[in-house]
Amino acid sequence: MPHLPDVVLWSIPAFVLLTVIEMVGHRLHPDEEAAGYEAKDAATSIGMGLGSLGFDALWKIPVVAVYTAVHELTPLRVPVLWWTIPLMLLAQDFCYYWQHRGHHVNRILWACHVVHHSSRKFNLSTALRQPWTSLTSWPFYLPLIALGTHPAALAFCYSVNLVYQFWIHTERIDRLPRPFEYVLNTPSHHRVHHASQGGYLDRNFGGILIVWDRMFGSWVGETERPVYGLTKNIETYNPLRVATHEYAAIARDLKAAHDWRERTGRVFRGPGWQPAPTTDTRGPGTRGPGNAAPEAAA
Repeated sequence: MPHLPDVVLWSIPAFVLLTVIEMVGHRLHPDEEAAGYEAKDAATSIGMGLGSLGFDALWKIPVVAVYTAVHELTPLRVPVLWWTIPLMLLAQDFCYYWQHRGHHVNRILWACHVVHHSSRKFNLSTALRQPWTSLTSWPFYLPLIALGTHPAALAFCYSVNLVYQFWIHTERIDRLPRPFEYVLNTPSHHRVHHASQGGYLDRNFGGILIVWDRMFGSWVGETERPVYGLTKNIETYNPLRVATHEYAAIARDLKAAHDWRERTGRVFRGPGWQPAPTTDTRGPGTRGPGNAAPEAAA
């Protein structure tokens, strides 16, 4: 197959330049209502992004092994041609929608993705706040490999999707003309996705296209100004704690759980799941959950 470039690595200079331009713009023309920049927060986001490059390289080893084995076993082949690349991008974006949605509704997956939502700022540096445990994403793309997509072609499509989403992490762009807002994921749609208000939670999961959200009932338009972050924010700029805080919360909840049903729910149900109170047969009253609810998906 033809050589496909690493779009993320090639885009890093543009990421840096655009982030600096936006940062200077906020300093020269501040918006009192905008989240803006805060030095420690931006440094944490950049640190998380740099760390993710190293960890992603590590996680790719077993993932590439699995993808390669499946690709060798399937008799199907999708050639890498000028007209098949847009189709592969479309298929990858569809799978990304379900990957993203799954990482909001399953707590063990959310423990990975929560990193990206942990900033109370919303700017281009927030796009760089990436998880260090991205091993949870690969099963969502296995059907594409089984249908004949080459692992390198999938990696190219995934990187294009990731690079596209960089520019939508900004408050400096209001709304695009209606046809673009209807089809594409835009800053307005993504501001909703990063908001912590109840009506905005778990909405607008699209990567490049927003049409998936319109089709599957998860789209919400931007009305009230978003409040960014988590429903229960973390008070740390330590990259290691940012990367692992939800896993630690799951471990605490498992330790305090009363039975296997609750333990299973704490891991595989939604991030805000709580067991239903049960009557204590040893005396009057009910038994509530041991721990407070974890951060709900923002």
